[in-house]
Amino acid sequence: MTNNDIFKKLRVALMLRDDEIVEILKLANFNISKSELGALFRKEDHPNYMECGDQILRNFLNGLVIHLRGTKENPKNPGQVLSKDKTKASTIPNTKFDSKSRQKKEFNSDISSVKYKNKKKS
Repeated sequence: MTNNDIFKKLRVALMLRDDEIVEILKLANFNISKSELGALFRKEDHPNYMECGDQILRNFLNGLVIHLRGTKENPKNPGQVLSKDKTKASTIPNTKFDSKSRQKKEFNSDISSVKYKNKKKS
């Protein structure tokens, strides 16, 4: 398993966006651009693929510790930090869901169901 694979799995598991990863790396005094970060997450056969070195992964892990635990002077509770991230993600409105729920409310049940030729029978 390469450093790129580990980095990708951490990003997915912690539900981190690119801008959040850049901020976490800044906590460890390591600056990286979004385009460089995107090159790390590409497939190996892509022309702009960049291999993730030990230094980048090490700084990300150190920044992640500071992000979750805080510093010695200003400690944080990791459970609260992770729960804030989950609530922030769930407060983003999903327009598809909203329009579907409105359509269901406006559905008129007086109309009989129509059978379509191309649909599978339930």
